[in-house]
Amino acid sequence: MKAIKKLYFKPLMELVEQAHQIHSKNFKPGQVQASQLLSIKTGACPEDCAYCSQSARYQTKIKKEKLLDLKTVLKKAKLAKQQGATRFCMGAGWREVKDNSQFDRVLEMVRGVNELGLEVCCALGMLNRDQAGKLKQAGLYAYNHNLDTSPEFYPKIISTRTYQDRLDTLKHVRKAGLTVCTGGILGLGESHEDRCSFIQQLTLLNPPPESVTINTLVPIKGTPLEKQKPVSALEVARVIAVCRILLPQSMIRLSAGRKNRNPSEQFLCFYAGANSIFIGDRLLTADNPDLETDHNMLKSMGLRISASEQSRIC
Repeated sequence: MKAIKKLYFKPLMELVEQAHQIHSKNFKPGQVQASQLLSIKTGACPEDCAYCSQSARYQTKIKKEKLLDLKTVLKKAKLAKQQGATRFCMGAGWREVKDNSQFDRVLEMVRGVNELGLEVCCALGMLNRDQAGKLKQAGLYAYNHNLDTSPEFYPKIISTRTYQDRLDTLKHVRKAGLTVCTGGILGLGESHEDRCSFIQQLTLLNPPPESVTINTLVPIKGTPLEKQKPVSALEVARVIAVCRILLPQSMIRLSAGRKNRNPSEQFLCFYAGANSIFIGDRLLTADNPDLETDHNMLKSMGLRISASEQSRIC
């Protein structure tokens, strides 16, 4: 932890430059991988995550929606591929996966999206090893389950599941032979020390996560964090840079919150080591930049969308 804090508190220009050099040694220059995220079952989640618009405990504008049908999901996935996405992620507002007909339908979705030639990722809440195995057998490539923040700050944000629950799910994912996608949310009210502790948790995962999502809070009216002050782009870049240095071969995904970032702020994050974004105008229930805006931004930076497996040097 001491070494992480020493790195985290380096002068920002030195830190970002160090991260950029490491990024250049591990990834082909100028390439950004694109994913698309679809909410396949929205709202009515029983958990109390203080940031979440889908919690049934809060009065938000999000309406409960049933699990999407296979035809709709495949149509969305085909469009995502046409737009340049190489990974298609499906998220459901569940506390945990249950062995029922809905899970069977998700397995059908995974098979269908996999047949389209896309990397398939799911975020379905907690699961056990048997369920992870079924997803793997269906063709799932990655499972997303975020740690959200540090173990110390976590109880102030969520009480309905423990930090160990999250770590256990990641363990089941890894043992099933799936790649791990995990990360956190900046701007929940956490301290710099919390961010260092969160990064430490990422580094303790063995092997390291193939994918790290760095989100910034999108305040939702009706949630406990609706008036939370936004985190600056400089703080986001600092966290990305430390992650890039300590996790040199992980894809680092600049995720939720990009809608509120101008191109200059996003450029700093890319320079610090981010090399993946979510495209499409919706990110589960939050707004995301539209496709034309993203293409114009990347072009102005000399960046281009590329498949993740082609962007690694080693």
